[in-house]
Amino acid sequence: MKAVVSLVMVAVLGFGLVIVFWSVDRAASTAAWVYRKARAPAAGKVDTPQSGTVVPDLTSPARRHFLRQTAFALSATPFVASAYGILYGRLDVQVTRQHIRLARLPKSFDGYRIAQLSDLHISPFMPADEIRRCVNITNQPKPDLVVMTGDYLLWDPAAQGDVVQALAGLRAPYGVFGSLGNHESITDTEESITRLFAAQGIHILRQERAAIRLGGDSINLIGVDDSIPDDKAVEGLVTPGTVNIVLNHNPNDFDQAVGLGFDLMLAGHTHGGQLSLEFLHRGLSLARLETPYVSGWYEKSRGQLYVNRGIGTTILPIRLGARPEITILELSRT
Repeated sequence: MKAVVSLVMVAVLGFGLVIVFWSVDRAASTAAWVYRKARAPAAGKVDTPQSGTVVPDLTSPARRHFLRQTAFALSATPFVASAYGILYGRLDVQVTRQHIRLARLPKSFDGYRIAQLSDLHISPFMPADEIRRCVNITNQPKPDLVVMTGDYLLWDPAAQGDVVQALAGLRAPYGVFGSLGNHESITDTEESITRLFAAQGIHILRQERAAIRLGGDSINLIGVDDSIPDDKAVEGLVTPGTVNIVLNHNPNDFDQAVGLGFDLMLAGHTHGGQLSLEFLHRGLSLARLETPYVSGWYEKSRGQLYVNRGIGTTILPIRLGARPEITILELSRT
């Protein structure tokens, strides 16, 4: 059924784009016809071209056929791109490895690996079985710690049990932790999904901190709901003298996080633009209308940010130029 819906959406998108390009082509043809009619009375006054000058015949049947074929080829490109984004791009998960240098990192944590998942958005286009596949991919490199940065649901609060069960297979010796995203707020499931995760041994940090201990050392892991709610409340969660890592769904809070003393912020929310042409030119991403922190690693002052592109989709089940991502972050002192 899902495959049928996908094909129907591709067909609708492609047909709509063809209609747009056909309309533009017709408008251009009409404008050319009007122009030729307006020029006709003055045709006799036009000087004869000098001998040897080649004047292209813009109205020849061959040229009209070429222009028409070009217009249809251009109109087919978005159709093909949409089909790719729905049928393949949204399932083409990439494991990204990122080296994070933290000057205050305790010696015991040198080489410590954190796996990050974000924006699962369980739905008919991101079913529990596909999430389980991502869980298996996450477990394969055997990370020390797994963190999740929100948006487990799309729009249906009834799906929370399924997404929690799918994520219950995550394994790491130092635990699985998470924060909440804006879709948990939209679906009013902050409390209920936190309880469901807790029953599976997954710790959702809501304006809370957890000490991650290794040997005699520790780092401080903090989680906030969707975005930093109150400077004073969160400032009290920062532990001086060690590395403070915050799970914060919204990357727009990075500047605020740096001011509060966080060494590293892990975020999601953007889907890397989901429909992005930044591989052609930087800035060609809808996500840049909302935030300068679209995907990947950023550094400012003494703080760092990593924005995970997430797994699922919203609005349209398409990914183009923004592959779904599982991140393996390796911490080091130098």
